[in-house]
Amino acid sequence: MAEEKLQMVPTRDGFGKGLLELGAQNKNVVVLSADLTDSTRAIWFKKQFPDRFFGLGVAEQDMIGTAAGLALCGKIPFACTFGVFASGRAWDQIRISVAYMNLNVKIAGTHGGISVGPDGATHQAIEEVALMRILPNMTVIVPCDAVEAKRATIEAASIKGPVYLRLGRSGVPVITKEDTPFKVGKANLLREGKDLTIIACGQLVYDSMLACDLLAKEGISARLINLHTPKPIDREAIIKAAQETGAIVTVEEHTILGGLGSAVAEVVVQSNPVPMKMIGIKDRFGVSGEPEELFKYFGLTPSDIVNAAKEVVSRKK
Repeated sequence: MAEEKLQMVPTRDGFGKGLLELGAQNKNVVVLSADLTDSTRAIWFKKQFPDRFFGLGVAEQDMIGTAAGLALCGKIPFACTFGVFASGRAWDQIRISVAYMNLNVKIAGTHGGISVGPDGATHQAIEEVALMRILPNMTVIVPCDAVEAKRATIEAASIKGPVYLRLGRSGVPVITKEDTPFKVGKANLLREGKDLTIIACGQLVYDSMLACDLLAKEGISARLINLHTPKPIDREAIIKAAQETGAIVTVEEHTILGGLGSAVAEVVVQSNPVPMKMIGIKDRFGVSGEPEELFKYFGLTPSDIVNAAKEVVSRKK
């Protein structure tokens, strides 16, 4: 895997392509944008279906309220903005007008994580998974690449109830195909392994693959799971991994407080406690820098994953 030359595509591009397919398939699909139409790739839908596009300006709360109204009228609204604004500025509207009412609103938060880079801490959303998954009725999806993002977007439209899609700005390796299994709430087993399990989501799934290759060279067999749906979480896959490999490392471009690692730990501690290590942002805000620099700065590289894997394997004894 490390030597393959993979296409680099932002997951937000997969979202934009998914919207185009949905627009052609279902006239009830509408798109709303909070002044970031180009950046979220909602502009592709706007050009193709202008009568079903609504620009709300810099008014995220209004966008969510409008989306809720459209859902009550039988539409399937996709509300798009940066993840930091969707999950932060509009959280109250999402909680009361969407989640509490269990409305059919789909929220796309782009530019998630520290891979936003030079935009800095104010625009680096590292809390969205935690903020969204604690809401009753909410489905949370974190695609690993653009192909999976497109499929997640299309499947989101068929889910009855609110959905949050976490998408990225920078290009990430395309590691899945159109025929790769994808089902919301069902984790994908990417590698078999017996010594430990690495559970990842988003663009760090690829880095986890590289870590598995490095571990294999040292005689450590790592199972790899792409947990693209932090909620509803695939309890069966997690419990099976804990029972069969006896150690778990979670990997996410997100705070370890309330994110993927916390979600996995909640399952493990109640079913089959095993040594765990969480790779992610450790209780702090982001900083400005190029994505590659930031991944190294925050300890999210393949070598960091390898070190965590060795630690949990040693704790098994």
